[in-house]
Parts: sequence; structure tokens; C-alpha cells
Amino acid sequence: MDLLTRDLITEARNAAGGYYRANYNCAESIILGFNQVLDLKIDPEVVKMFSGYGGGLGHAGCMCGALSASIAILGYFRGRKTSEEKRDVIYDLVNRFHDCFEEEFGATCCRVLNSYPFGTPEHGRTCLKITGNTAKKLMQFLLAEGLVDG
Repeated sequence: MDLLTRDLITEARNAAGGYYRANYNCAESIILGFNQVLDLKIDPEVVKMFSGYGGGLGHAGCMCGALSASIAILGYFRGRKTSEEKRDVIYDLVNRFHDCFEEEFGATCCRVLNSYPFGTPEHGRTCLKITGNTAKKLMQFLLAEGLVDG
């Protein structure tokens, strides 16, 4: 892995972590971080669509918001624009990233990934690590898939 690639991976992790530290939730942090690092030109208003994903869907503890937002980023690169386009490409990509995430963290469910009560410092520190490491994993995946140039 060359220095530029490593820098891009680190930049993604740090950007997402920085947004999380600035009080954005995990999903918002992934969207904002990747928008910043990759200059995706996503309208900042879009972040509102991810506000309910934190805490595994509004503190329900279901699928991790960082994973959910990562799926949205994958959709940005390979999602369909018309109903005539096949779903196989994006479904395969998402399935493989889901499996990479689960292999890395041992689960995809927020309440399993972070058993600390919402709002506690321990919960915040754990989510910060998960958010940053999800951004790192996503950037590695995007690079490996040739969706982003390193």
C-alpha cells in the first residue's frame, strides 16, 4: 500500500471521527466524512436523512448507523438511477461490505457492538472507535473495488 492510499484511509477515519467528536451521530459522521474527503458534492441537507440512523435506528439498537451510512456511500458509487438497471451490482457490493464489517467487528447490531448505555462516556468512546474504524474499512473497500483512486 502506497503512502497516498494510506493517507486517504487515515483521512477518512479521522474525518468521520472528527464529525463524531463534533456531536454528529455515527451515520451522519460517515456521510459528512466521505463527502469531505472524497469531495462527493453531496448537498449538506442530505445529512438530515441520516439523523435517525444513530443508535441503531433511533436508539433501537438495530443495525449500526455507521454501517447503514456506509451502504449509502456504496450506493452513491454503484446504486441504480433507473428501475431498468439491474440490482445485482449494488446488492453484491453491499453484501460483501456487510460481511467485511461483520468479520471486523463481530456483529452488525448496534446493541451487540456497544453494550454500554446510550449517553455514557463509555458508549461514546466505543461508538467513536466503531465510526472511525468503519470509515477506515469503507475507504479500504472502495479502494480495493476500484471505486476510488488511491
